[in-house]
Amino acid sequence: MSDRTMRRQVSLFFSIMSLTSVLGQVSYTIPEEMAKGSLVGNIAHDLGLDVKRLISGKARIHTGNNAEYIELSRERGMLLIKERIDREALCGQVTPCALHFQIILENPIEFYRVTIEITDVNDNTPLFQKDAMKFDISESAMIGAKFVLERAFDSDIGVNGLQSYSLHPTDNFILKLHGQADGSKKVEMVLQKPLDREKEEQISLLLTAMDGGEPMMSGTVQIYVTVLDANDNAPVFSQPIYKARLEENSPKDTLLTTVRATDKDHGSNGLVTYSISSSTVGILDHFKIDEINGDVRLIGDVDYEKSKQYQIDIEAKDQGGLSDSCKLVVDIIDVNDNKPLIDLMSSSRQIPEDSQSQTVIAVMSVHDPDSDNNGLVSCVLPEIIPFTIKSTSNGFYTVLTNSDLDREKASEFNITVTCSDEGVPSLSSSVTLTVQISDVNDNAPVFERSSYEAFIVENNTPGLSIFTVKARDADWNQNARVSYILEDSSINGVPVSSYVSVSADSGVIHAVRSFDYEQIKDFHFRVKAQDGGSPPLSSIASVKILIQDQNDNAPQVLYPVQTGGSLVAEMVPRSAEVGYLVTKVVAVDVDSGQNAWLSYKLQKATDRALFEVGLQNGEIRTIRQVTDKDAVKQRLTVVVEDNGQPSRSATVNVNMAVADSFPEVLSEFTDFTQDKEYNDNLTFYLVLALAVVSFLFITCLVVIISVKIYRWRQSRILYQSNLPVIPYYPPRYSDTLGTGTLPHVYNYEVCRTTDSRKSDCKFGRAGSQNVLIMEPSSTGTMQRIQTEKSILDEPDSPLEV
Repeated sequence: MSDRTMRRQVSLFFSIMSLTSVLGQVSYTIPEEMAKGSLVGNIAHDLGLDVKRLISGKARIHTGNNAEYIELSRERGMLLIKERIDREALCGQVTPCALHFQIILENPIEFYRVTIEITDVNDNTPLFQKDAMKFDISESAMIGAKFVLERAFDSDIGVNGLQSYSLHPTDNFILKLHGQADGSKKVEMVLQKPLDREKEEQISLLLTAMDGGEPMMSGTVQIYVTVLDANDNAPVFSQPIYKARLEENSPKDTLLTTVRATDKDHGSNGLVTYSISSSTVGILDHFKIDEINGDVRLIGDVDYEKSKQYQIDIEAKDQGGLSDSCKLVVDIIDVNDNKPLIDLMSSSRQIPEDSQSQTVIAVMSVHDPDSDNNGLVSCVLPEIIPFTIKSTSNGFYTVLTNSDLDREKASEFNITVTCSDEGVPSLSSSVTLTVQISDVNDNAPVFERSSYEAFIVENNTPGLSIFTVKARDADWNQNARVSYILEDSSINGVPVSSYVSVSADSGVIHAVRSFDYEQIKDFHFRVKAQDGGSPPLSSIASVKILIQDQNDNAPQVLYPVQTGGSLVAEMVPRSAEVGYLVTKVVAVDVDSGQNAWLSYKLQKATDRALFEVGLQNGEIRTIRQVTDKDAVKQRLTVVVEDNGQPSRSATVNVNMAVADSFPEVLSEFTDFTQDKEYNDNLTFYLVLALAVVSFLFITCLVVIISVKIYRWRQSRILYQSNLPVIPYYPPRYSDTLGTGTLPHVYNYEVCRTTDSRKSDCKFGRAGSQNVLIMEPSSTGTMQRIQTEKSILDEPDSPLEV
């Protein structure tokens, strides 16, 4: 069917009814055979409802005992075709053909009645029940003689139903149609030219039945005419229409009536036989006629609720082939054979004890298929209970509370609704509703403790379970179902939700991130326990999380400073005694507790028999007398370990020069720098550096000998003294005994320049004679050595760096 035809056939009728629970009624008209999923109408718009109301109210279609052809799309608010509708299968010839159902909504309970009228489309071809029609016609038949033809049957109705017939060829016969009281047409074949058996004994005709649909559909049947001699009178019924009344559920073989037809002919030409020629489907399954005496009897079951009237076409035919027809109209009488049908459309299985009076707990539809008093129904609640039943409209009832409920007295009610009709004898049906009375939410959750304290080791895995909070609620069911919620707060300006999370069901608190003890040591937050009541009740508990330190930081060496550009050497005089303090390794650990307890060990040394490292304080001392045989250049590798599990460590290289003066270690300076990377121009730069240094040295030496000879002697005396080594430590680090930092304050005198692996060296002042800074600089000069010596002339004023 085209869209234009569809739009022409679909129409809408909408009306609102002011009833207690039935809020409105809407009607639609659609054609049959619409495709599955086709739009019937915008039910939300037509009922004046919001689509959100359909969703929140869990809107659904209630069809009762009818087949479900329509479905509801809540999200769109549309009625759609669920199953293909065949009007002929649904209603047969009954008009109008309509589907009736209700739209049910909950919270609060509402329902709307919907009627969808199904219009006919031309989807059935006119059909003849017989494959062929045969007539024996006497050649003496007069012009104008009528021969009743069996009518075609078309399941469609209206303009799509059977409209016209045609006959071919029309040499001897033409068609005539006669309208009847029931709207049908009587089809007759009329002789318009005398028959001549000697010329044509057999005549074949084609009868075509056509409907009025678009496009037109048709059916055909073949007519065979045998020309006989001398039968010029057709049977005639005593009346054109017979009427009979029959109670439904009547036993089989019940006599309805007797029809009579007479034929003026004599002999075999006057012998009349009767037959049912009704084109209505199913007639031959319900009725039969005695072909000799014309008695019409019941052979099947008749039901008033299925069909209220039958129309039977009866044909009388003589032996010469002439016939007449009449109609038998049978009216079915209703009897009270159906109990009321109770359809529980919606019900509440549980209501709170504080429900107000007149609260609706159930809506039901009651229908009795019988007619008149047999179909009049009333419903009652026989027991004395705090409920009542009211009729809201024709066929619809609601069950309501009519007094206060007390769960402590009665926690459950079984409500029996009995519906009876007014037939004789009366028939009744009943349904039982079970309603439970629920408790109200009057207890808040209570934590086992008002405050909690938990520990977690730093560097934890995100998602780690820390501990569990627990709260209990004295209420029942949903009112006692506790959910745990993390209250919004901030820790150092960061939301607490980025630190921890809480499981809503179990109360397990998880770490969202990995914690660092060095950044945060503890934090507080609050957890709310909330029940599932409405409105919900809640309580609060405070939680404190303490972060435990883990050994995740290695010690850091503060002195001696390890650089890639200069070499720092500690001076050890050859006159140093056993236990002489050369220097001290200073290190710190940012961890806490035993993870920050440091110990010092000598890992490698040029001569292990010469030096030792203090286990707790990192002091490097001589363990024997220094001899002339000891190498000038000494290197120690010291390992600093913390006391964590597992422990972490750091290493530091300490360079030492065993000599009584700076010139003594000059020849060894190159060896210190030999450990660095060489390049192809090393020789050139060494020669250049040696020439420059030699020139400067000779110049400075002459000046020193002539001007500073006295002070030079004092410097020699000071150099050979046994003064302790005074190392340098950064001023921000202090030591306490047993922690690996300094137990005393020492001063170190250091002189450094820029880095170069090809330069000459400069010497620190000779006054201290315990620290040597060797720096490969191509621009070192004796001028700087002289400056250092001038500073050393003031023995009471050491330079503290």
